Amino acid sequence: MNMVELAKEIFDIEISELEKVKAKITDTIVDAANMILNSRGKVVITGIGKSGIIGKKIAATLASTGTYAVFMNAAEGVHGDLGMISPDDIVIAISNSGNSDEVISIIPSVRKIGAKLIAMTGNENSRLGVAADIVLNIGVEREACPMNLAPTSSTTATLVMGDALGVLLIKARDFKPENFALYHPGGSLGRRLLMKVKDVMHMSVPMVSKEDDMDTVILTMTNKRLGAVCVVDNNKMIGLITEGDIRRALKKKQEFFNLHAKDIMTEKFISVQENMMALEAMELMENRDSQISVLPVLNNDKLVGLVRIHDLLNVVGK
Repeated sequence: MNMVELAKEIFDIEISELEKVKAKITDTIVDAANMILNSRGKVVITGIGKSGIIGKKIAATLASTGTYAVFMNAAEGVHGDLGMISPDDIVIAISNSGNSDEVISIIPSVRKIGAKLIAMTGNENSRLGVAADIVLNIGVEREACPMNLAPTSSTTATLVMGDALGVLLIKARDFKPENFALYHPGGSLGRRLLMKVKDVMHMSVPMVSKEDDMDTVILTMTNKRLGAVCVVDNNKMIGLITEGDIRRALKKKQEFFNLHAKDIMTEKFISVQENMMALEAMELMENRDSQISVLPVLNNDKLVGLVRIHDLLNVVGK
């Protein structure tokens, strides 16, 4: 067998084992989800070795989707980290065999503290399985390892069971993209759903008065390099001049330099409020028949900034 075929066989083995674990799923996973939903405490996931690594990922998934969850290495637990567990907590202990010494050794303390115990194990009759309030069966018949020794199918099954539990909680909590973004502010989704116009706007606004001549308008626009200037009268914005307005006015070459800002400004300009979501502002600019490249930003009626479409694309662009 060549290496490509061997790699495909590993996929086949693990998919087959996942199908077997899937067939074992019962209402216990719903019970586990409800226990977590009804808890006033946090979820503490524990394990050792490869199971511990998978446990870290499950804890991260839960934490990022609205469940207060942390990971505790079982070996560290017996040396003091059990102090992080409170009576209102739920401990999810992971052990494929259900008899890992480090995991078994913390069970008496977990029980004495008063926390609930959910087991993810491949052996419901193990010491862990018998001690648990709820058992999620992750038992596989065969590891993908050719020696049937290295955790492969079993860790995959554990990971998928954790994902299944996490998604049940997402559904039950009616967890929405904006909630997800709250826990991922540095990611693209977070930027798309959390950023407001005021977070990306330019606060140094190029302004001219309605009586300013074309020299002043062009110089102001050039110095600020934002593609537009705001026309202000008595501290109130009354018009907008864009580079497009300048180009159109230049068609009247003979009279161009006799014009004033009020002669070429757009009085019925489109503006946005500073607290509008950046994504909404971008969609407003993109979805108009004639695409807008720059928008004045207001706080009620007060001019506070300018925002360009490429400023928005940089932070919330698809």
